Amino acid sequence: MEVWRGSVASWECDAMGHLNVRFYVARSMEGLAGLAAEMGMPQAFAADARATLMVRDQHIRFLREARPNAALHMTGGMVEIGESEARLLLVLRHASGEIAASFQTVVAHVTARDGRAFPWPARVLARAQALKVEIPPEAAARSLGLGPVESRASLVRAQELGLKRTALGAVRAEDCDVFGRMRTEMMMARLSDGVAHITASQRAGAQEHGAQDHGARLGGAAVEYRLLHLDWPRAGDRVELRSGMSGGDARIRRLTHWLLDPQTGRPWGVAEAIAVAFDLQTRKLITLSEDALAAANTQVIAGLTL
Repeated sequence: MEVWRGSVASWECDAMGHLNVRFYVARSMEGLAGLAAEMGMPQAFAADARATLMVRDQHIRFLREARPNAALHMTGGMVEIGESEARLLLVLRHASGEIAASFQTVVAHVTARDGRAFPWPARVLARAQALKVEIPPEAAARSLGLGPVESRASLVRAQELGLKRTALGAVRAEDCDVFGRMRTEMMMARLSDGVAHITASQRAGAQEHGAQDHGARLGGAAVEYRLLHLDWPRAGDRVELRSGMSGGDARIRRLTHWLLDPQTGRPWGVAEAIAVAFDLQTRKLITLSEDALAAANTQVIAGLTL
């Protein structure tokens, strides 16, 4: 079922020359509104909605770059549905049909104003079978688990582990949706803006030790993400991002992020990412040399989890 169609604007692209991850998530939210309509909830994201869909968990695979002026379209369907939650699949494709990105999104059926979960209405359950889809192999989790998580994230624990502060700021009114909650893509925006603080030294090490690349200009990209939304900040609330490397090998780095309330120390959300270094000229992944890998591994924080 097609739920979105559009293209990539140059201002949505980052220093790597491709669509920034926050705009992938923004498109997934537009696609979610389209899928909600197909589920029988056409006004789920309207200001006067009584019920809406709240994102709990997102698994994202970034499979093929989307560069300026790329024509894209998105299809959606339902993987499974429970009493008040559902796992939905959104697939963003290039005009060629190749998958640009996939989104396994767990949503809860909640009251629009206070976010209280309650059972799906009969009309949604009646549509569920018609919207049923299977997860294609490309969209399946690869390097990240999708099992239940009981997060230990807190500001105190971040300080104990020595997690670097990678972003700090406040939620603005324009960052919020019609219900007053921070928009889903704004969590990804904070992660994207902060990641340079922990990857700069990795890229420097790769440049120094990975001489096989003949002086190639190095870039970085996320290839897989899992984001868990634990609470929803509102305009005026402050956010602090603490991040660290939690593993990796010669081709990938595993990054863990905790988005926290600096006032109370509680988590707004947590995320795990698989990132790679790549050659900005050939657009191919780079394998770290033994020396570069050893240097990167000195930054891994033992025991760091969601």
